[in-house]
Amino acid sequence: MTQSVVVQVGQCGNQVGCRFWDLALREHAHVNKNGLYDEALSSFFRNVDSRKSDGGACGVGGRIQHLKARAVLVDMEEGVVNEILQGPLREVFDNTQLLTDVSGSGNNWAVGHMTYGSAYREQIVDKLRKTAEHCDCLQCFFLIHSMGGGTGSGLGTRVLNVLEEEFPEVCRIATSIYPSVEDDVITSPYNSVLAMRELTEHADCVLPVENQSLVNIVNKIKLMSHSGKPGSVIKRDSTVISGQGGLSGAEKPFDAMNNIVANLLLNITSSARFEGSLNMDLNEIAMNLVPFPRLHYLVPSLTPLYTLADVSIPTRRLDQMFSDAFSKDHQLIRADPKHSLYLACALMVRGKVQVSDLRRNIERLKPSLPFVSWNQEGWKTGLCSVPPVGHSHSLLALANNTCVKPTFRELRERFTKLYRKKAHLHHYLHVEGMEQSYFSEAINSLSSLIEEYHHLDATKGKLIPDAPRLNIAT
Repeated sequence: MTQSVVVQVGQCGNQVGCRFWDLALREHAHVNKNGLYDEALSSFFRNVDSRKSDGGACGVGGRIQHLKARAVLVDMEEGVVNEILQGPLREVFDNTQLLTDVSGSGNNWAVGHMTYGSAYREQIVDKLRKTAEHCDCLQCFFLIHSMGGGTGSGLGTRVLNVLEEEFPEVCRIATSIYPSVEDDVITSPYNSVLAMRELTEHADCVLPVENQSLVNIVNKIKLMSHSGKPGSVIKRDSTVISGQGGLSGAEKPFDAMNNIVANLLLNITSSARFEGSLNMDLNEIAMNLVPFPRLHYLVPSLTPLYTLADVSIPTRRLDQMFSDAFSKDHQLIRADPKHSLYLACALMVRGKVQVSDLRRNIERLKPSLPFVSWNQEGWKTGLCSVPPVGHSHSLLALANNTCVKPTFRELRERFTKLYRKKAHLHHYLHVEGMEQSYFSEAINSLSSLIEEYHHLDATKGKLIPDAPRLNIAT
């Protein structure tokens, strides 16, 4: 059985990670009624015999004794990590997995990447190695971080570089939360563009998620649930509304948003955690969906985003789930993939779904989805038999699609608006090791990425002899 490690960096990364571990434990408890430590649990948890003198969490004969998450938690402020350690998930982590400071990165990529990245590099390597040593067959690192602040963007991408240096053969998948246009961090365009260069160069796959898309989805669900119409009562254990999880205190506005991202991670890891008739290996995501090494931004869409309390789901609803996965309302970035070019697409299905249902829906949808000419059959499918708690089935679509281009262009425009005025630049240039060339190299990297997507759009993916060539992944 393969194992994966989750690396949570910064406030957002740790809040999303907290939701993931909470929901993952619920899923395993729902399936594993006898409390046995099995292969499914071993993929993201290890079993520790604590032999407590008070007769606490220990067991015999393969029973769960004491679960520890395969995770490393990093934040340069203590707040969120302390909250986790005081909440229901406190037993799932120990001090060897944690790395915190007190002052934070001041919403400055350079402080996170240069200052803290250098100061804590050896400790980060040590914690990653110790976590990796507990794996029999380490397959993947999942990095969860945000792009707009200083620790998530700066130290998060420094951790990504460390992973590439120390574990070059292990797949690196980043879930990166992009700020909305109205973000209250004025330097977020700088942080995001500087981080994007690192993601483009050092990640195997990036799953971009936009805060604005999450806000839109949550608002839409709230509107629906308060409409008073018959059949619009949403189940309490559905994807978005699923309780407090590992954080203490009253539910915060972003809890529902974090739940959506956590469910993205639950779905992408489901084949590694449970049996299925058509399980998808995590390594196969990059192998099958990334024909050009730099173009590894995979647009996620998730469906259903809620479950109605009084509605059973017949075949018609199953087909609707597949249709929804390609509608712009279910994308986790503001994009419309059906009107852009597909390089490849993965469908990761969970629950009571037959392979025949999967194939029938692909055949039904294919005519409306524009694929590059040389990869018309560019579909990767996974089928896991265990659905998320509260659902009969679910679907995660990962589209390598040129529809990311408008998001990246918008980010470039916001960066340029700040950079043209040299606004706040001195805060970055005062950081030891940071030079102005980092800004020009980062914006050039982003512009080059946009141009590569534009070239594919302009040629409909056809390889034209005199046109600039993209590097094919090998």
